[in-house]
Amino acid sequence: MFQNNDIAKLLLRILVGGMMMFHGLDKIINGIKGVKQLTVNAGLPEFFAYGVYVGEVIVPILIILGLYARGASLVLALNMIMAIFLAYGNDLFTLGKHGAPLIELPLFYLVLSVVIFFLGSGRYAVNSK
Repeated sequence: MFQNNDIAKLLLRILVGGMMMFHGLDKIINGIKGVKQLTVNAGLPEFFAYGVYVGEVIVPILIILGLYARGASLVLALNMIMAIFLAYGNDLFTLGKHGAPLIELPLFYLVLSVVIFFLGSGRYAVNSK
């Protein structure tokens, strides 16, 4: 009776894409100076930092719409791997003051983006499959 995988996929896409959009909106409003600094400190070219706009603005929109959601979720996963590497590289196993790993949030987005990749976008999507 309460089993509808397509609604669950839609809710997952809205949750992940919608919450990630807040991070992108923050980057649009406040800029990416901090991301640039992390990128350069890691020995990468500064222009790599602009990829955060793709990963935190464009990709979440695609995921919410279900437009190439599998590919978009892989880009989001790559974005989260880079976020973990750049921001927490030396603290992967460090626990915060409340007992959770410091990488909890980006790891959560990473895992959920992989889940979206495996599940697909479902029936309620622009290009449903």
